Amino acid sequence: MTAGPRLVVVGGPAGRRVALFQDALRAAGLPGARAVCWSEVLRGRARFAAGETVRVDSPGEVPEVDRLLRGAGDPARVEGSRLWYERFTAAVAELADGVRRAGAVLVDDPAETAVLFDKRLTHGRLAAAGVPVPDSPTSGPDGAPVGGWDDMVALMTGAGLRRVFVKPAHGSSASGVLAVETAGGDRVQAATSVERDGAGRLFNSLRVRRYRGAREVGALVDALAPDGLHVERWLPKAVQGGRAADLRVVVTGGRATHAVVRTGRSPLTNLHLGGGRGDLAAARASIAAAGARWEDALAVCESAAAAFPGTRCVGVDLLPGTGWRRFAVGEVNAFGDLLPGLTGLPGSGAEGLDTYGAQVADLLRAAPGTPYDTAIRTTGTSTT
Repeated sequence: MTAGPRLVVVGGPAGRRVALFQDALRAAGLPGARAVCWSEVLRGRARFAAGETVRVDSPGEVPEVDRLLRGAGDPARVEGSRLWYERFTAAVAELADGVRRAGAVLVDDPAETAVLFDKRLTHGRLAAAGVPVPDSPTSGPDGAPVGGWDDMVALMTGAGLRRVFVKPAHGSSASGVLAVETAGGDRVQAATSVERDGAGRLFNSLRVRRYRGAREVGALVDALAPDGLHVERWLPKAVQGGRAADLRVVVTGGRATHAVVRTGRSPLTNLHLGGGRGDLAAARASIAAAGARWEDALAVCESAAAAFPGTRCVGVDLLPGTGWRRFAVGEVNAFGDLLPGLTGLPGSGAEGLDTYGAQVADLLRAAPGTPYDTAIRTTGTSTT
């Protein structure tokens, strides 16, 4: 068996993410990683040792962890993302301090993790780096705050926006996202997976529904606003098979290694909301027919990842414009690698590998000075 650094993965030990990472390690001839549950981190019980390399994965898939981060309540609730973010980023910072004091190394920069989980900060960093992104009045640390529906209407009017995406600043998996269209006065509608109960509480649903009228849509925005909102121009997307299309592109070690087309009948193309995997070859052909280049589309994703140089792997949501000629970045996801069964792009260096296999390969060929290389040299192990 090939020797390697002593690895630790922080996540849900019984979840899919950790299982797929462990499988990738063993497929590469490496021993499995020591798994630490997020609940141990949040309760202050996690311990690390000198020479270990610590990879932080998503705190999802463990109900107890969600309760610790969000507080008591139904995990399907939309509200509570600000508290989740505050507790999560504090835990990541505390974890990083514990790793450093133990003489271990952390794969990803905790400060970048905090930015990646705030859509306003991520958008601002991308814009500052020259990455094409939708126009946004809430972008960056100095972006306009949205206290409720009236604020949002004023921002849209001031920026000349009639169609916008409204996103909880710290949400994920399209939780609480509204695709809002206005035509003046009360002519407003929003497509969203949010469901309201009789008490006005918001829950995530697996069905996209529409709310109509300023009163209905405004009530949703008012309920979401206390957790922080990001507002951006709704860019018309390319179409494949009569459905709106975008791409999730995974960038590993600075290279675009995996890509999947997502299509949907609604503006929300997330696969768990009824979206489907589209035809990547057809998308590439559409890009070429439009006079654009697939390589340029991937370069946009790599530029987005380069804005976070301390994070080894990100999932980039790439928005192809109508006609497949232009591209913008909608989001960059710290844990955007859960795409089971998807193998690497030709020429990416990850051919035949899933997203976790690509990350293990990145670990083994890490350039001098990276955390992986530090761990390899510290423990005296070899990757040959």
